[in-house]
Amino acid sequence: MDETNFKFNSRVIAVPAGAIFLIWFIYYLEITFGFNLNKYGIYPKSFVGLRGILCSPFIHSDTSHLINNSVPLFVMLSALYYFYGKIANRVLIAGLLVTGLLTWLLGRPSYHIGASGIVYLLVSFIFFSGIIRKYYRLIALSLVVVFLYGSMVWYIFPTQERISWEGHLAGFLVGLAFAFIFRKQGPQPEQFIFSENEEFEQLFDENGNFNPPIEEPIDNNE
Repeated sequence: MDETNFKFNSRVIAVPAGAIFLIWFIYYLEITFGFNLNKYGIYPKSFVGLRGILCSPFIHSDTSHLINNSVPLFVMLSALYYFYGKIANRVLIAGLLVTGLLTWLLGRPSYHIGASGIVYLLVSFIFFSGIIRKYYRLIALSLVVVFLYGSMVWYIFPTQERISWEGHLAGFLVGLAFAFIFRKQGPQPEQFIFSENEEFEQLFDENGNFNPPIEEPIDNNE
């Protein structure tokens, strides 16, 4: 197993903490100085709206929106950098770009803001990656993700007008795609190699059935 996976290091805390600090600091600046940064969100099918691919995850409409994204973002980023340390940067950066672009292509003509697309990306990637890799530790992590955030799946559908379900759906699809694309990179199931032993092999027939040796009876009369 690569030593950069399943290993606690500074990135496991530093990256999530840095991301949370940044989105809260930007929101603080908005409130303090009366800025409205919504225009820097993703505006679908508009050239100027492409800037939102990089900006939108750091912009939130209100405190409730910010809190709802902060907790799962911190948890999922920590899980990504702990369990998938070797590929975490690629998943996060490429995922942010592709999720944003897909939102730009699919979205309604409105400003799409918030880090929820990234949250859906991470939840989807971590869940499906564990299943695809068939690694018991990662499958256990997948089950934890389902327990914590399984109800989020309903918000990839158009349930509420003010929720960017397109961004959620984009993140979900990109996470699923990345779980497949990166399946050969990062942590892999442990392989067990058994040494060859002719005597041991003779205990099995050609079909793999166990045939223990039959001991000859001992005649005590001899």
